[in-house]
Amino acid sequence: MSAPAGRFFGSPPLPQGNSNLSDYTVDSSTTFVDTPANGPTPGSPVHHRSGYRRVPSFNQQDTAYHGPEDPRQRSGSIQGHGLGIKNLKSLPSPSQGDSSNFGTPASNNALLSPPLAPSPFASQPQTSYRQFEDPTREVRDAWQNSGPGSEPYQPFIADSETESLRKTTHAPTAQPFEQQEPWCKSKQQLHHGKGNWLAISILVLSVYSTLLSGLWLGVAIAKPRFGQRITNTGNFPPATASLVSAAIAKSIELSFVTVFVTFLGQVLSRRALVKKSKGITIAEMSFRSWIMQPGTLITHWETVKYAALTFLGVVSLLCAVTAMFYTTASDALVAPKLKMGPSEHRVLYGRVATDFASNPYIKSQCKTPISVDADPDFSGSTCVAIQHNGQAYHNYMQYLSNWTSSIAKGTGSDDLSRRPVPLGILHQNTTIKGSWIHRENMAETSQKYSSDGYKRMVMNVTMAMPHAGVFAATREPINGILQPQDLAGLGEYHVQASVPSPVTNVLCATMQKEELAPMVYTDWPESNGTESNLTGWPAGFGIPLWPSYLNSTPVDDLFGFGEKYDRRHPVFSKYPIAYNTVLNHSGWFTDSIYILATSATGEHAMCAMKASLTTNCSTRYNASLSGGSMSAHCEDDEDNLAYGKSYVNATDGVVRKNWAAVATEWAMALSLNAGISDGAASNARLLSQLIPTSQALDPSLPSIAEALAVLSGSTLLLSSMDTPFIHFWNYSETISTLAEPQHQGFQATLRTRDYASGGTQQWQGIFYVVLFLTFATNLFCLIYFLVRHGLVTDFIEPQNLFSLSLNSPPSHALNGACGGGPEGEQLIMNWHVKLDDVREHFYIQNGTGPPSITHRPPRPLDIELDTSPVVNTYTKLSSRHSSIL
Repeated sequence: MSAPAGRFFGSPPLPQGNSNLSDYTVDSSTTFVDTPANGPTPGSPVHHRSGYRRVPSFNQQDTAYHGPEDPRQRSGSIQGHGLGIKNLKSLPSPSQGDSSNFGTPASNNALLSPPLAPSPFASQPQTSYRQFEDPTREVRDAWQNSGPGSEPYQPFIADSETESLRKTTHAPTAQPFEQQEPWCKSKQQLHHGKGNWLAISILVLSVYSTLLSGLWLGVAIAKPRFGQRITNTGNFPPATASLVSAAIAKSIELSFVTVFVTFLGQVLSRRALVKKSKGITIAEMSFRSWIMQPGTLITHWETVKYAALTFLGVVSLLCAVTAMFYTTASDALVAPKLKMGPSEHRVLYGRVATDFASNPYIKSQCKTPISVDADPDFSGSTCVAIQHNGQAYHNYMQYLSNWTSSIAKGTGSDDLSRRPVPLGILHQNTTIKGSWIHRENMAETSQKYSSDGYKRMVMNVTMAMPHAGVFAATREPINGILQPQDLAGLGEYHVQASVPSPVTNVLCATMQKEELAPMVYTDWPESNGTESNLTGWPAGFGIPLWPSYLNSTPVDDLFGFGEKYDRRHPVFSKYPIAYNTVLNHSGWFTDSIYILATSATGEHAMCAMKASLTTNCSTRYNASLSGGSMSAHCEDDEDNLAYGKSYVNATDGVVRKNWAAVATEWAMALSLNAGISDGAASNARLLSQLIPTSQALDPSLPSIAEALAVLSGSTLLLSSMDTPFIHFWNYSETISTLAEPQHQGFQATLRTRDYASGGTQQWQGIFYVVLFLTFATNLFCLIYFLVRHGLVTDFIEPQNLFSLSLNSPPSHALNGACGGGPEGEQLIMNWHVKLDDVREHFYIQNGTGPPSITHRPPRPLDIELDTSPVVNTYTKLSSRHSSIL
């Protein structure tokens, strides 16, 4: 009896039913491709590799065939070459029937394919494997009636991995049909419902990826600032925040890749199953590699050429790019990084403990090891005098240094707005920058108050300093402002506060000795030409008490003396000698202090100093680890935070009488009264050298008025600490210091550098495309999985595609691709997944394939086609209409 033809790829023996596949029977590790002996054989495969059959390369116990050995299989051979694949693991033998060795005699060779030869079936149209009403009976009769040399197939077999294939003259003897087992019958369903663990896990991943990618896109757009939530001193330091952000971004990327690859597999597998669809191509199968191995876009550029312009190809290409750059986009637009935020309008709060220029409070806050108990009378004043001395001279030297630079550069000017600005220092780490306000034309003012025959020089300067209370307010916990040290020294912030600014007005005028006579005690008739004693002045010298306004002077209108202005003029003890100054600091009910200086030429200059609060300024404060800077921003019409715009009815320039006591302590500390004993203090010498000699400011020197203003700047800073952020004392009038400090609010804008999301460079906005495409793709895939109600077998997965290919008939469409892979038009040939409904076997086939299997007679196995879940599922899936995907 002649043997039936061999099977494909190590499968069990085929049943002889109404099948769509050829009946090949060899041992469990054998692969054949048949060549008909006498022309085309009915029921032959649709696509062959012409004249070849793959066989195992070694002898093993036959695990599927149980018939007697056919000696005819050992005769005949031909020479050939090629590549093949083999299964090295034997399957267990079935229990029924006799077992015998059916293989290549004395063969341990691997599978080798001979060169392709013209196929005897090439001229035949594509047909199904079986086109007979009863193929089982006809094949059985052909085997029983055939003799040696008349078998229907002549398979090729090889003896070793290196030997050429040789052609057998006899097919193996077939075992009885009733003892054959089904050939590659599918063990699992093609479709998995929503309750399947795989479908659930993919759906969970899709939901996770969609929600997180949407959140990431929202964070990138909103650019939230994390403020106190991410600090080096808190529970969530920047290093941890960066790590968590990177981990979440990576999880989104991985879940996105998994979800989209699954989506591709579902779309392509469903298309391959639908009969009316165009099928799938090898180039489209490479979409999976584009996503998981983006480098294949370069190494396998041919697939890109053929598939990138399809709709699914464009989507896959975009997703490959987004998957590559997602973590980069997240790092650029989402990961927390130090950034300067926008200015935000806020109400800040600071502590208020005392009224402006409260001298007792200033003394109580001075840090000294000498307690009040040890020195109850002078502990505080001594400490404050040293503080005045240190800060005033420091500020003064910085100011003179700037003048020196200006003179060296030749940039001096007689315009006050272009001359060096006042400087100061606060808490040894904050630079203070004042502003000249209420600027006047000195020449015009001088001419206005000049007397007949005497050209008087009038210097009227007003210096504004920032409100020192803003410094402490920015550190109040209630405001929640991150300090630079909270961010490892990298923090920074800018505050502009709508608060009044303290100012000092210094009015100086050169005067003749005759004009000064009413104000110098030694020129009074009561003095009898005697000079005052340093330790006794002015007590005991018979000076009239308030409210006497004393005698009038030629400068009453200039300085505001007399009953008309409700201010009496000062009384100096004597005329200071050259390079000296004397001080009037004990006037009754006075709001100013007065200094009289004498130059080397005998020119006298009298200066009046007073302080007030201005509403035309705002205070700006910038803080960083290296220090801070504070400035008074004044007389800017576009400054919406000027105090006068917050309090429209506030009165500007109301003189604060308390400051006179502070200024007296300051003047005494700077030896401005040393001239009473001809002390010749260095500071007095320098000041007397700054008395102008003309009716205009000297472009190469500061004036005495400017110098005194800068020296007094420290008093304004001390006087504004812990004081109200409004222009008046809004607490009890009977007390000037509160027992417990109270919070008081003020309008301000705040701009901070803290950790925030969002790009730091404008070009990084391109990464928004990556985040948007990822979210949009995730959302689309999620909707797809929810609509599709489960998953089909993903035939694009390597293990599934490998199994499907090994159990499918060969095809001329891939001639020459066994060694180097498909190329050219082979990449765009259409393939469909088919079902042999008789054996419930799936295979892949090029082109349109055989006629619908559902119209064939039922198989002779007492199992109706409509009762098979596999066939029913395939019928439903394959009969659907194809989609745009």
